[in-house]
Amino acid sequence: MKIAVVTDPESAAGYRLGGLEVALARDAAEAREALASLIHSEDYGLIIVNMTLLPDPYQAVSKEMRHRDLPVLLATPSHRAAITGGGEEAKEYMRQMIKDAMGYEIKL
Repeated sequence: MKIAVVTDPESAAGYRLGGLEVALARDAAEAREALASLIHSEDYGLIIVNMTLLPDPYQAVSKEMRHRDLPVLLATPSHRAAITGGGEEAKEYMRQMIKDAMGYEIKL
């Protein structure tokens, strides 16, 4: 299974450099539409969602996620939030979310 990211254009390059597939969205409506499309494709085990666009991705696509275990949806702070205000808190949040979702720790 693949990993995809729903994010804003500003953050997309970093994810692409990491080898992840990126779905661009400029607002919540576009993010919800992109997320629903990725869920329906059934190719993804993990979908990372920029929480500036969709703070609670499960709620945004609850209908699409009904009776599904996969994909796991992971809301992460935006690139700008991590740099300007998140810092270590944002890294710890992402580290813990990935550990909870995937069962192992990664170094950010």
